[in-house]
Amino acid sequence: MQVPRCQISLLFCLLSCASSFGTRYTPDWTSLDSRPLPEWYDEVKFGIFVHWGVFSVPAFGSEWFWWYWKVALKPEYILFMVKNYPPGFSYTDFAPDFHAQFFDPDEWADIFEASGAKYVVLTSKHHEGFTNWGSQTSWNWNSVDNGPHRDLVGDLGAAIRKRSLHYGLYHSLYEWFNPIYLSDKQSGFKTQEFVEKKAMPELYDLVNRYKPDLIWSDGDWEAPDTYWNSTGFLAWLYNDSPVKDVVVTNDRWGLGCYCKHGGYYNCADKFTPGQLPNHKWEKCQSVDTISWGYRRNMKLSELMDLPSIIKDMVYVVALGGNYLLNVGPTADGMIAPVFEERLRGIGAWLKVNGEAIYSTKPWRVQAENATVPVWYTSKSSTVYAILTSNPMQNSFKLLTPKTSHNTVVTLLGNPEPLKWAPLQTSGLIVLLPDLPFSPAEAWTLKLDEVA
Repeated sequence: MQVPRCQISLLFCLLSCASSFGTRYTPDWTSLDSRPLPEWYDEVKFGIFVHWGVFSVPAFGSEWFWWYWKVALKPEYILFMVKNYPPGFSYTDFAPDFHAQFFDPDEWADIFEASGAKYVVLTSKHHEGFTNWGSQTSWNWNSVDNGPHRDLVGDLGAAIRKRSLHYGLYHSLYEWFNPIYLSDKQSGFKTQEFVEKKAMPELYDLVNRYKPDLIWSDGDWEAPDTYWNSTGFLAWLYNDSPVKDVVVTNDRWGLGCYCKHGGYYNCADKFTPGQLPNHKWEKCQSVDTISWGYRRNMKLSELMDLPSIIKDMVYVVALGGNYLLNVGPTADGMIAPVFEERLRGIGAWLKVNGEAIYSTKPWRVQAENATVPVWYTSKSSTVYAILTSNPMQNSFKLLTPKTSHNTVVTLLGNPEPLKWAPLQTSGLIVLLPDLPFSPAEAWTLKLDEVA
């Protein structure tokens, strides 16, 4: 009997769909690296990083306070303890003062939403080992048994998701002073007791309990991924976890992995490539240029100002990256007004210029240095030219775009089309409207129907 052609087509369609939705990843980098990055991540472009933990109590120098005090033996940290705390005071004695008594997750979420960020990444555990949720493998060294006596990861996650933002979790694989980890390290990482009893149970617990859209792994540089069993975890994450279809991961899964394996690349902290990378990437940058955690001794001159942040974000997005901007809350749960001011300032800029940031792609040319520096982003036949300095004149040349008689030029935030004229070979000269160009902002020209 001959099967009708329409039924054969339907059969092939069903088999194809089943194959695409039923992809199984094996625990090796060749397979795991073939997983397509969930689309939401490339579209959102801008996120907020939050470093918060016991290190927020001394709030001095860096979130690496414990390490600098006890291992690096930095004199300023030793002197700080001598001047301010009694003899015999240990780092764990800071935990009860991690009160978070003013922590209002809805207030934080409002600030993050106002910033224009589309995802938030909270520290669930830093290298000190203190977990910001009630981890059963971190007895009395967690935010439910000690300090705040509340589930910080869960509370913030609920508030973030009420605003339709994506929620991610930072997690450090290693812990500086965990005796089980130190024992594994002493063996040359031939034993994996810490991985089996601590690191992996915590990761599985975080995923199953909080269902994060993103996992920001860190603390991977001392041991190879084979010690951490990273590929086994990621295979489960991509195949069988409750977030298998949406979760995004970074590249810090073992010594030698970063900038090489994983969902997107962080590479080094504050990674700044000189040209368009061939893989999706993210720059994490802190408003406080000295520390990721809150510092009581920070100075205004050590903070990024609003123009610098906007220029940095524009640069990152033009080169195809995401921009993850960090703030460090205080131990009592407040986001310092100076950080809030920066975040709300970014949000105000994005309300006008966000069209040139969200859901864009790198253009064929990422930048040109005309009268002032210009960065390009694109959507289909629309190109955005972002001016990161005041042109100080009423006309402006763009040398790269190829125009046609259908080309329309506008300034985002100003509805009226601008007058322009083509240059001889390529490019155009634009007559700018009489608008105040603030040095605190970058301005965006929208070019429709250009090549």
